[in-house]
Amino acid sequence: MAHSLNTAPSPAGGPNQPKLDTDDIWQSRVDLAACFRMAARLGMEEGICNHFSAVVPGYDDLFIVNPYGYAFAELTASMLLICDFHGNVVSGRGQPEATAFYIHARIHKNVPRAKVAFHTHMPYATALSMTEGDPLIFAGQTALKFYGRTAVDQNYNGLALDAREGDRIAAAIGDADIVFMKHHGVMVCAPNIAEAWDDLYYLERACEVQTLALSTGREVLAVAPEIAEAAYRQMREGDPESARLHLESVKRALDRSEPEYKR
Repeated sequence: MAHSLNTAPSPAGGPNQPKLDTDDIWQSRVDLAACFRMAARLGMEEGICNHFSAVVPGYDDLFIVNPYGYAFAELTASMLLICDFHGNVVSGRGQPEATAFYIHARIHKNVPRAKVAFHTHMPYATALSMTEGDPLIFAGQTALKFYGRTAVDQNYNGLALDAREGDRIAAAIGDADIVFMKHHGVMVCAPNIAEAWDDLYYLERACEVQTLALSTGREVLAVAPEIAEAAYRQMREGDPESARLHLESVKRALDRSEPEYKR
């Protein structure tokens, strides 16, 4: 299902080489590697097909992404690639998977607020993307974290194997942070890695609970809009700090069981 990036890269432009060995960039690599490992542990990835990316601190035209051919559970900080928007790998060995490049490069270029983009086919969110109507019903408390933050890309168009499809997906994001991609999966966009991880994790939990509720065959009752809005605001007030602590807890768990992620 995954595809290698066969397009010949364009010239990277200017002679100056970016300084990519800073502490901030290494920390981004470590944090992203932790997200890959925990996503694998929780069954939120699919083979070698899904991708997480983050804009390189200090370089808005470069992004970190996983290399083609590796499962999330294998990845370490040093294995991650740094690419530009032309398809050049400016740091690391290998190439990004083709759809990773065409989707993530265009999102980071066209939606500058999306400093981080996590794309998965995680099972419960993906299952709901295949159903009639809006995927997420704002019926459970966890779902209310995403009230007013979701969009649906209705126009599944096959694999994203050129820039046009990446541009179309980027346009579908609009003002949303969470995009359900019909018949495909989900995309989480965030200002930093911790908030992307937090949203990804709780989105799948919300979708899991909704799927269980729907499986009873009984009507799933949405929370009244005014209560949903109030609860959403309560949750979002502390979200950045809660997300930071959530990611720190993930790293502590990995430090005990698979510390090689930070190599």
